[in-house]
Amino acid sequence: MSAILDDVLKANARYVDSFGSKGDLAVPPARRFAILTCMDARLDPAKFAGLSEGDAHVIRNAGGRASDDAIRSLVISYKLLGTREFFVIHHTNCGMEFFTNDTIRGLLGSSLEAAELTSEGFKDVGKGPGSRAGEFIDWLTIPDQKQVVIDDVFRIRQHPLVPPSIPIYGYVYDVKTGKLLEVDRASEAGAAI
Repeated sequence: MSAILDDVLKANARYVDSFGSKGDLAVPPARRFAILTCMDARLDPAKFAGLSEGDAHVIRNAGGRASDDAIRSLVISYKLLGTREFFVIHHTNCGMEFFTNDTIRGLLGSSLEAAELTSEGFKDVGKGPGSRAGEFIDWLTIPDQKQVVIDDVFRIRQHPLVPPSIPIYGYVYDVKTGKLLEVDRASEAGAAI
């Protein structure tokens, strides 16, 4: 057993011991909102948004982007589980800002081993073979953080399966301070009608 697996299972055992009545929580989120945010380990939506188990839906992916799958989750969240508001929360110093589609496609093409982030950007330190399959994926990189928040809110707002009555707020989480910084143009684009 790996040390990581062992740590996770021990932590789970401690969690089970204090689980209490959490098994009785309702399926719909009690606070009736959903957050779309990045998978970055420095972000803890429960802490920065004051959540407990059962409060809200948290949808995470690389960059917190409004991908087709993220929108699928948001639609299920409101249509079947009653959420009434959406938050799109990106963050400063996001790894998705440090490469382009061409960069990751090139890295994957030469090796499937982990790349290294250097002062000059990502560098492939692995040995081949790689795969060209990455050429067919839009990696949804982030060239301009605030603009991408606006774009993602707008994409959700314009989606034919998202009703105009749901407000969509756009924020950037500052990883140095923990503060949520509103992107005004995103929140304006996501205003409920």
